[in-house]
Amino acid sequence: MNKPQLLIMAAGLGSRYGGLKQMDPVDEYDHLIIDYSMYDALQAGFGKIICVIRRENEEMFEEVIGRRVRKKAELVYAYQDLDNLPDGYSVPDGRAKPWGTGHAVLCAKPQVTAPVCIINADDFYGRGAFEQIAAFLTADRGDYEYAMCGYRIENTLTENGHVARGVCSEKDGFLTGITERTFIIPAPGGAQFTEDEGKTFTFLPDGTPVSMNMWGFGQSILTELEERFPAWLDQNLPVNPLKCEYFLPLVPNLLLEEKKATVQVLKTDEKWYGVTYREDKADVVRALKQMRDSGIYPEKLWD
Repeated sequence: MNKPQLLIMAAGLGSRYGGLKQMDPVDEYDHLIIDYSMYDALQAGFGKIICVIRRENEEMFEEVIGRRVRKKAELVYAYQDLDNLPDGYSVPDGRAKPWGTGHAVLCAKPQVTAPVCIINADDFYGRGAFEQIAAFLTADRGDYEYAMCGYRIENTLTENGHVARGVCSEKDGFLTGITERTFIIPAPGGAQFTEDEGKTFTFLPDGTPVSMNMWGFGQSILTELEERFPAWLDQNLPVNPLKCEYFLPLVPNLLLEEKKATVQVLKTDEKWYGVTYREDKADVVRALKQMRDSGIYPEKLWD
């Protein structure tokens, strides 16, 4: 069986950080969080790495990340071009915003040739999560048997502000739905979210599973994303032509509603790290140093 592949949604990196060269390294060897994700995936048994990037960022991406990773891995690029649309559709006048994470994955359809794990470029997921999803993807499964890593909500928060998370509902270990909560903050014994600008809060206890956009799919997800994209465009372009986004979780949610797919929730105790706020960086740097000191990672990942 082919090794599972890793697809990293990295098209937002350049715009979000003002150019890849301005991304702050998280250690003294100029590694970025994406380096640690690639390294973890290779250690867990993944094969080809596919990075979805903006075409205009390829030279920067190759210089900062690609050239060193190629020493150890097969790395290919897919391009999230704004005009990569179905026949009969065109980019609305004035549109500059990418079409969202579902479109990013769809742009990599020609490169995906095996079961695939999909992640964000700027989130640290932890070795254990990659091992869990690799084990799932290498087992004998149907093409519509999917998985999602479910993180304990308390392991995904920051003390420096609020975060947005997809709060999962499940039954017997399988996902039944994801609800996006855009304002979540820590609370004793868990977390709490508000939908009315802080007038009222709803408590979420420790252990509540949330999605950090770490998915395991058969290749069927690419077909589903492609076939459902025109109807989504028909529905959303008239309403919000400049900013509507085709988000990846939309399609698994629809497949669940139609009972066409299952999504197993792979619960992990790994702690998520990311730089949602500038003040978060010190925590990321400190945590990764502790992991290197304990032998989880070498000092130089790609030597």
